[in-house]
Amino acid sequence: MRIPEDLRYHKEHTWVRVSGKKATIGITDYAQDQLGDIVYIDLPDVDTEIERDEEFTEIESTKATSPVIAPLSGTIIEVNEELDESPEIINEDPYGKGWIVVVEMSDPSELDDLMDASDYERYLEEEAK
Repeated sequence: MRIPEDLRYHKEHTWVRVSGKKATIGITDYAQDQLGDIVYIDLPDVDTEIERDEEFTEIESTKATSPVIAPLSGTIIEVNEELDESPEIINEDPYGKGWIVVVEMSDPSELDDLMDASDYERYLEEEAK
């Protein structure tokens, strides 16, 4: 399972890649693996306000429908439209082409509450016990 060093991680298995005030958000390799084959994602609209620790979309897989929890607060400024036609991209490349949204952060200090790669790896080990 891959856990890229350059990302920050939320306990609900979402990741964040920061560039200035923008944050790209997706689900982790662990999350997509647990979900199984992803068949649909309910993409949110641009200009939607999201709140940290709250659901901002849902993903459907062959196993279940699962909420996607926002790792931080902000306004959605871009949505990965490719996922409309090909949601399985999340399974194939969760940290690259499988990103879900780009958010303009309303409070960049929320990043301090997210885990780095080694913390996330320890978190997964604890959850597995």
